[in-house]
Amino acid sequence: MDNKSRTIGFIGLGVMGKPMAKNLVKAGYRLVVNDVKPEPVAEMASLGADTASSPAEVAAKSDIIITMLPNSPHVVKVISGENGILEGVSKGKIIIDMSSISPVVSKQMAALAAEKGVEMLDAPVSGGEPKAIDGTMSIMVGGKAEVFESVKDILLTLGGSAVLIGEIGSGNICKLANQIMVAMHLSAVSEAMVFAEKAGVNPEKVYEAIRGGLAGSTVLDAKMPLILDRNFRPSGPIWMHTKDLLNVRDTALEIDAPIPFTVQILEIMKAMKADGKSNNDHCGIIQYWEKLANVIVKRREE
Repeated sequence: MDNKSRTIGFIGLGVMGKPMAKNLVKAGYRLVVNDVKPEPVAEMASLGADTASSPAEVAAKSDIIITMLPNSPHVVKVISGENGILEGVSKGKIIIDMSSISPVVSKQMAALAAEKGVEMLDAPVSGGEPKAIDGTMSIMVGGKAEVFESVKDILLTLGGSAVLIGEIGSGNICKLANQIMVAMHLSAVSEAMVFAEKAGVNPEKVYEAIRGGLAGSTVLDAKMPLILDRNFRPSGPIWMHTKDLLNVRDTALEIDAPIPFTVQILEIMKAMKADGKSNNDHCGIIQYWEKLANVIVKRREE
């Protein structure tokens, strides 16, 4: 069946979810939406989306239900709680949870969905708000191959790539691995640029010199200009990255995986929260090193 003849439910119209939902409407998909806040629901209605008063109503009205929520407890409530998706869903429908949550919770929710004859994918994303807006996110998927193939066109409307990693929960394992690497990159950039600034060397010139070499990275190119401009408006806020690293920590404890550097960066992010900066973009963690060194990394006037 052509997915454009089916109705997609979308629950969670936050920083990431709202632009994702807008991209689906622009691409011609029929949408029914729900959120705890009325403003984004009204905005989506003005663009032609239908609305629902609860996740259960979304599920009843939709063939495919997408959730984009902050963390595991929100997903549990929306899927299995009172007036949740499982109260309105029927056999043969598909749930795609695009939240970044614990892979253990993904497996638990998929098992509950299976009892209703409903398939589920976990499909977290990477790229932050800018890539959610332009539809170029990386999407990491866990679940059955045939279910993935049946909704791949929808996923590729939301992202530049959609890769099936393995069984349910694998998408979130991949996302957590991604968040470990991004945290490491941001920490390395912070430490290196504060080092350069402390030595009296222009960090912008350092960036220009090394970005084309082995130390260059997508993270460096995306975040160093923001650091130099002191632009910490969040596209990926520290509080959200902290949440992901807490999920890494909890998962690592369950599988006995060593994460010594991740734990250290988690403590740095917690220190940023204590300093009132949890709503900064995650590149704002450079302020931790700046405070220790008593320097500011920014553009210099020529």
